[in-house]
Amino acid sequence: MGDDTWRRAGWAGAAIGVLAAGAAAGVAIERLTVGRSVRQKARLALDAEGPYGALRGTPGKAAADDGTALYYEVDEAEPDPSAPRRRRLFGRRAPAPVTVVFSHGYCLNQDSWHFQRAALRGLVRTVHWDQRSHGRSGPGLAQQGPDGVPVSMAQLGRDLKAVIDAAAPEGPLVLIGHSMGGMTIMELAAQYPELVRERVVGVGFVGTSSGRLDEVSYGLPVAGVNAVRRVLPGVLRALGSQAELVERGRRATADLFAGLIKKYSFSSKDVDPAVARFAERMIESTPIDVVAAFYPAFAEHDGTAALAAFRGIPVLALAGDHDLVTPSAHTEVIADLLPDAELVIVPDAGHLVMLEHPEAVTDRIADLLARAGAVPVPGRPSPAASPSPAASPGPTTSPSSAASPSPSPSRDGDGAR
Repeated sequence: MGDDTWRRAGWAGAAIGVLAAGAAAGVAIERLTVGRSVRQKARLALDAEGPYGALRGTPGKAAADDGTALYYEVDEAEPDPSAPRRRRLFGRRAPAPVTVVFSHGYCLNQDSWHFQRAALRGLVRTVHWDQRSHGRSGPGLAQQGPDGVPVSMAQLGRDLKAVIDAAAPEGPLVLIGHSMGGMTIMELAAQYPELVRERVVGVGFVGTSSGRLDEVSYGLPVAGVNAVRRVLPGVLRALGSQAELVERGRRATADLFAGLIKKYSFSSKDVDPAVARFAERMIESTPIDVVAAFYPAFAEHDGTAALAAFRGIPVLALAGDHDLVTPSAHTEVIADLLPDAELVIVPDAGHLVMLEHPEAVTDRIADLLARAGAVPVPGRPSPAASPSPAASPGPTTSPSSAASPSPSPSRDGDGAR
């Protein structure tokens, strides 16, 4: 890298240092009381013992329009032995089941839906997939080589269409996306409105945005965030070209990296350490060149017009009230554009709300599936499937409940708004 690039990297480091200050302070205090070897052993123990991300389904691969291999898994619904036997005319095919397609966010993978997948398993047919260059999917072929093109949200929308064509070619669909996964759904609607019109019976947007992400402050002071915005894209490109060196640096600063992840993923003070480590493991497995390739697409994202395709069907718009990555105000914008949507703001929750408060998110997704006709109301997932020792209340609980927000779209109070 040239001197100018390194100079810009230095300025970026200073700006990002402002962002990291809070997390670094906590890490510094920890270092005074816990030896590095002890922390490393604890991290290895969590990796070995944590059950999170261990759920697997029937694997498959879809081919994107540029040839990228997109990995997905299918969990089939199990027949209900207590259901009445249905009579079918000779020669007539049984209708295809409803399929719920889960799309994950930036620097994550399909396992980020672990708790919701565990709760819904067997109740409804689900598809979980890994975005290009994430998880078990192949690297984006269009992004490779000197003539590679940047990742675009439009490309991700086409990737989702390829997965649907391969894993759920017929039957009703419910689409659920977190963060970048929600934006992917918007891009699918923008390019394939007839698919939404003919097959989508429900949609869930979790911690996502319809646009104007270049205005997000990430909890930084104005001077800090403006400095980051100016230099970060170029610095990421430069670092992406030195991926091996950067990965060594990430490993050497694992404690600070873990503190940053916790700050920007969770809001609660009592997050299960195994859950926090699970999130850290997903994020740290994303190579720096992938981080760099995807980052510019967020500033260009505008899914506002595409949201109109979801009018008239059940919609869930849910976010954590302390989400620093896609603030809850962005979810409120989505709800404003879709007035019939159920707006849920989960108290004391950050960006990875589905891991931080899984019982709340699972409850509202289950209600969405019931409203969409994907599951019968009595078949709502049992709260026992959630890791929380507290039972998840039904949808009529008080808006002040932090564990399970009220479904009311009212914007009063600290619960569901």
